[in-house]
Amino acid sequence: MHGINEELEFVPVRIAVLTVTDSRTRENDTSGDILAGRVEAAGHILADRDLLRDDAEQIRARMTSWIEDPQVDVIISTGGTGLTGRDVTPEAIRPLFDKEIEGFSVIFHQVSFQSVGLSTLQSRATAGVAKGTFIFALPGSNGAVKDGWDKVISFQLDSRHRPCNLVELMPRLLEK
Repeated sequence: MHGINEELEFVPVRIAVLTVTDSRTRENDTSGDILAGRVEAAGHILADRDLLRDDAEQIRARMTSWIEDPQVDVIISTGGTGLTGRDVTPEAIRPLFDKEIEGFSVIFHQVSFQSVGLSTLQSRATAGVAKGTFIFALPGSNGAVKDGWDKVISFQLDSRHRPCNLVELMPRLLEK
């Protein structure tokens, strides 16, 4: 079976949302609003939310505080994954990864290609695991957030998704 098995129990996870931007404020953070709204609509817990400028040290510090917080299972960022000089999210978070989830970027680009065609090449969406916390970095556009959550992340964070999902791996992430 492939997809959601409605006979299984849904297990909510605690998700922190970070918007990385030099051009938006909390009042007009539409991509962060979309992501936070979808997290809660799916039945998950919005553990925290923040907005930071494109500054690698600040991004890394915020991510590290959430990674160390036992009340955060997953971090999803939006923004800072492009190619300009100010786009530093991947550089900020990759050093935190214990393991990179290479397949996320591949699948995200396949999904994104359906929406924006070859423009998906301008994104450096990435994901990984750091000290038992899943981290996803999405581009900052509303469309990219919708594609990333609706077509990829939401399924892997649904404990009912088959044949497997990331939620069922959480208890084993820190195994030695």
